[in-house]
Amino acid sequence: MNHRHLDSGLSDLSSRLLTMAGYVEQALECATASWKTKSRPKIEEVFAIEERVNRTHIEVDAACVKLLALQQPMAADLRFIVSCIKINNDLERMVDLTVNIANHSDVFILETIPLQLGDLAQMSDEVRAMVREVLDAFVKNDENIARKILHRDDKVDAYKRKIVADCVVEMKKDSKGIDALLNVISISRNLERIGDHATNIAEDIIFSVSGLDVRHSSGGAVRTK
Repeated sequence: MNHRHLDSGLSDLSSRLLTMAGYVEQALECATASWKTKSRPKIEEVFAIEERVNRTHIEVDAACVKLLALQQPMAADLRFIVSCIKINNDLERMVDLTVNIANHSDVFILETIPLQLGDLAQMSDEVRAMVREVLDAFVKNDENIARKILHRDDKVDAYKRKIVADCVVEMKKDSKGIDALLNVISISRNLERIGDHATNIAEDIIFSVSGLDVRHSSGGAVRTK
């Protein structure tokens, strides 16, 4: 009976976390559209999604605590719940970062940006792809997909460095566009941090599936008990 209760609880936990992950995808899509299309309604939509995420964040944490306290899971089930707690926090933080992007997008509505934004658009597409893939890895419980995410983060970092460098060049040419360009830099930094959280989730999936801790693992993964 307890095992059936645990299975049911784990299924419910997974469903709640997937709901939260869906909100994250929506928020990132809206935040990107907010500056690409200069859409104030998209900015407001991000704020509305954040409220739903905050509620779901609390619900997922409560579900995890309940399973740990009442079912005393072991081995793979315990790893899964621990990973869910960490993934839940990463997802909540990712939505906070989309709110930051939405806030910085206001300047795109009010001002002309003295810079082509192709690199920022490509960076956004790359981050969104990372988020989609890491959520796919979670749904499929697939360590191989998760591992591929770890190698995509470098590309996102390279985009951010180029965007910052290009903005600095433009600032030196004409100081009138500094405020707008600072917002471009801020958006790129928030995108980079979303990519970092996607990487964290990929690491947690690997831990949940295999018991391997691949954080800080340039010298090799650590197997946990």
